[in-house]
Amino acid sequence: MRRRTWQRQLPNYVILTLFLLIILIPIVGLVFSAFKTDAEVTRGPLALPSQLRLDAFKDAWTTGRFNFFFRNSVIVTVVVVVVSVLLSTLTGYAFAILPLPGRKLLYPLLLLGYMVPFEAVIIPLYHMMNQMDLTDTYWALILPQVGLSVSFGTLWMTSFFRAAPRELVDAAAIDGCNRWQLLWRILWPLARPAVLTLVVLTFMWTWNEFLLALVMVQKETMRTLPVGLAFFQGRYSANIPLMAAGSLIVAGPILLVYVIFQRYFIRGMLGGAVKG
Repeated sequence: MRRRTWQRQLPNYVILTLFLLIILIPIVGLVFSAFKTDAEVTRGPLALPSQLRLDAFKDAWTTGRFNFFFRNSVIVTVVVVVVSVLLSTLTGYAFAILPLPGRKLLYPLLLLGYMVPFEAVIIPLYHMMNQMDLTDTYWALILPQVGLSVSFGTLWMTSFFRAAPRELVDAAAIDGCNRWQLLWRILWPLARPAVLTLVVLTFMWTWNEFLLALVMVQKETMRTLPVGLAFFQGRYSANIPLMAAGSLIVAGPILLVYVIFQRYFIRGMLGGAVKG
């Protein structure tokens, strides 16, 4: 019986292994290239470097001005994640639990920002920010991304709060919990997987945002990492180790955040899929 089951599952394992190799081989080649010299690169992307050199990372950090790009990305991403998750939790709680007047009208309007393509509003948004003298500032990057993130976050958290056991909400009300106590003492601990999943998704989208930063920022010292990497590629495209080091600087924080919150992220995604 076990042998038949193993034989039936063998094609699945083969296909998954092939997809895994397709994904991992370019990443491994990128990592190896970042620690090589120009001469070692010619031996192939999967050839091991003779030693772990950090020269390419130092040059990218200073010469490529990745120190400024990294600082800007961290500031923008942290503010957007904190504000968006907090507002999304409050709006999701209001739409799902509270007797909010005009809820059926406000909810579709709030989600309109999530459904409209960002490319359709980027030019009017630029003129608006320019008239307010906010271009080339952090606010030009933070405010639009908060608006976009809150639209999705409201949908995400509303779905979770609507799926919360109604008996729990009623029992909390009987025990004398007010609306704030119900949210922060009863529902918030249950919402941890959903909240952390929203944190990871918002972090990923904000960190990787390219078009907004490209349009809103002209000063080199105000660029974020994706835009800085694009200009960096045009200037140092022939230097493979330097390019690989810059790419790892951009991708490293996302991988780190995913590894830290992996368990909660998978639990939140599966919970959202089942409840949705």
